[in-house]
Amino acid sequence: MASSNSGSAQRTPARDTVAGLRIDLFSIFPAELDAMCDLSILGRARERGLLDIRCRDLRLATTDAHRTVDGAPFGGGPGMILMPEPVFVAVETVAPPRPLLLLDAGGRRFDQAMAAELAASGGFSLLCGRYEGVDERIRTELVDGSLSIGDVVLAGGEFAAMAVVEAVGRLVPGVLGNEASSADESFAAGLLEYPQWTRPASFRGLDAPEVLRSGDHARVGRWRLAMALVRTAAERPDLLAARGVSEADRELLAEFGLELPLRQSAD
Repeated sequence: MASSNSGSAQRTPARDTVAGLRIDLFSIFPAELDAMCDLSILGRARERGLLDIRCRDLRLATTDAHRTVDGAPFGGGPGMILMPEPVFVAVETVAPPRPLLLLDAGGRRFDQAMAAELAASGGFSLLCGRYEGVDERIRTELVDGSLSIGDVVLAGGEFAAMAVVEAVGRLVPGVLGNEASSADESFAAGLLEYPQWTRPASFRGLDAPEVLRSGDHARVGRWRLAMALVRTAAERPDLLAARGVSEADRELLAEFGLELPLRQSAD
């Protein structure tokens, strides 16, 4: 099978004394991953040494002309399987930060709580699967666990890995320009983020809420929490069921004349 890239895309950290979060990504497309990691917020964080992202080539240890990393499954069946030897050697050669997690449909469901865990971990690595799957010895003897970004099937783990890297990276202190951003958005407190408006105040007969233009920041904060409760109840009732609705929440809703959908109004 032909390789899309002839070498590793490992990037040298911005500074020799990088103290940021280290993330190693193992893939047959290291250069493509590296390019995506240079975009926008992630790219700036790498330049500042806040994120030390190293994209590793799973073909690093291959010696045949085609740099083969896949083989036909024992017992027959469609597709090809990622072989254990090149993957084991690629990982062992660079001794990446642990845990090493396989992007896999059967893994732990990735969510904001897991993103926060990884952001505080000091470093971790992701293994991007390809083809029809990976040799089971990779799963049982090499990686420390697996994670899934949802019940969907992808051709490989690269785009899933990028979703994880961005979700985790933006939680690292200093990565976002406004540190309040990551604390005041969807899932941070078990709720979806409140709806937002910007200029112009009136657009095609649709007006931004008066409370947001009042200048009363305390009232704005209370209103936003109330609206987050309403939006979560309407769009993700499972989140609100897990969080619960307190008496203080109900008083807040009443302050602005708001009600939750009927199925969430009674505990």
